[in-house]
Amino acid sequence: MGRLLAFNLKGSLFSAEPVKIERKKLYGFTKTLVYDENGQECETANLDTGASGLIPRGGLGLGILSPEGLWVERASLKAVNAQGKDARLIPSSYDSPINLNKKTSAQDLLDYCITGFYELPNKDLASTLGEDIYTFDYCYRASYEPSSAFILANEDCAFMLFGYKAAFEVLSLPEEAVIDDEDIEDEDDEEIDFSFI
Repeated sequence: MGRLLAFNLKGSLFSAEPVKIERKKLYGFTKTLVYDENGQECETANLDTGASGLIPRGGLGLGILSPEGLWVERASLKAVNAQGKDARLIPSSYDSPINLNKKTSAQDLLDYCITGFYELPNKDLASTLGEDIYTFDYCYRASYEPSSAFILANEDCAFMLFGYKAAFEVLSLPEEAVIDDEDIEDEDDEEIDFSFI
């Protein structure tokens, strides 16, 4: 059994195991397989910088170097905010119940780029939510930057969506243009001559 999320809503506690809904589960997917001349399936690999050797899948990783080019252990780093002060570590959403007390609108939800979509199979939670949409901060694990999350429901199930606010730029004219009928010149209804074609 996976990890459970707990929600405090209208004086009741609900829990559910989030089930990820992926595009390939909804629409299916295709996979391209490549075989060599002996019928063996080929695997992806990388060339090293000198093109003298192959690096198999899983052979590459990321590391952090100091300005002097020395290896830096991740545990020795600390997060700071824009003012240079220590950033606040936000605990995982799975560590304690989430208080659902901030309602939002569908319009607000549509202003977000959704990066995760989960089913929360709990009919009691779904019926208590009704047609309301709630928002909260979500962290899978302890993090300095939580995602904005939304919870909503249909009659059978609740759903959790999370992502980040989109930076939409809307272009519009500063004022509407008005056309007077007097400004439109009457055009003569002349017959069109197609003999020039």
